[in-house]
Amino acid sequence: MLDERKRLILQAIIDDYISTAEPVGSRTIARKYDLGISPATVRNEMADLELLGYLEQPHTSSGRIPSVKGYRFYVDCLLAPPQISDRDIAIIDNWYHSKARRIEEVFQETVKIMSRMTKNVSMVLAPNVSQCTFRYIQFLPLDGRRSIVVIVTDTGLMENKIIEIPEGLTHEDLARVANAINSRVGGLAVDRITATVLEDIQNDILPDPQVYERATKLLRQVLTVEKSDKVYLGGTTQMLNQPEFRDVDKIKGLLSMLEEDRLLCDILHMSDNDGVIVTIGQENKYSGIHDCSVVQATYRIDGQVVGTVAVLGPTRMEYGKTMSVLKFMQRHLGDILKQYKVL
Repeated sequence: MLDERKRLILQAIIDDYISTAEPVGSRTIARKYDLGISPATVRNEMADLELLGYLEQPHTSSGRIPSVKGYRFYVDCLLAPPQISDRDIAIIDNWYHSKARRIEEVFQETVKIMSRMTKNVSMVLAPNVSQCTFRYIQFLPLDGRRSIVVIVTDTGLMENKIIEIPEGLTHEDLARVANAINSRVGGLAVDRITATVLEDIQNDILPDPQVYERATKLLRQVLTVEKSDKVYLGGTTQMLNQPEFRDVDKIKGLLSMLEEDRLLCDILHMSDNDGVIVTIGQENKYSGIHDCSVVQATYRIDGQVVGTVAVLGPTRMEYGKTMSVLKFMQRHLGDILKQYKVL
């Protein structure tokens, strides 16, 4: 454990480096921070912190910068509990009220607002529709031979597509199909509505075997929803403003990684942990983000974990602000999504 003076100096160094992106020297700490000690004493303490692995010296004549160990101690032991300001809360509420009209827009606007507030890349892992609970299906006539089919889940997520109505089926047939499906399978997970389940209610829907065969074939097509999680990404251009990413090759590699949805889904793991999780530098699983930190939190609807919100940025990110935004979004996003449920 570090004594109080080393803690104060380490916190001052990290705060200054986060603010300036420049290595920090002993004179800077003595001049800018009222610690009541001389530059020589600060220099000796910084040397000790370097020996203990909390600081690094990128060049012989330069000041020090935090190491991964230093950032970890800063996040775990030195930061005050994150609190979002009333001003930021008002910005978030006004943003959703003015811009989000559909549930998909909630996710799109979430990544925008988090990027704007943290000045880093933001990500949202949205619920997988196939794992959600089925609420109802509805066929909306489009013209004589086409219909819009809408599937609504317990989270408010909707799948909709335009379909060709098979020969021999009418809009009235589809309405009877929808009514029977809704009464029998409402409350089941979407991926549990199999062909066998549909066959069990055959006689209640369409006694004519030929008409029923066309209807169930259509339903299997309709109920085949995307099985993979969906990641919404925002603020990639924010990285270009960070001095750490002025290296063109480095930013190319990071941008390429951010295009890999499977990889992002793996990074944005869901857990029952209600806290904000911070992984720093080489603590991250993938080498492509060893110069970055990821701050993430899961969010719930009616107590069930359904997705993840996250911010990715350089290890020199403003952890306190980022953690406070995510802690608020963790609670707020579930409430926002509940408002978009189709009642």
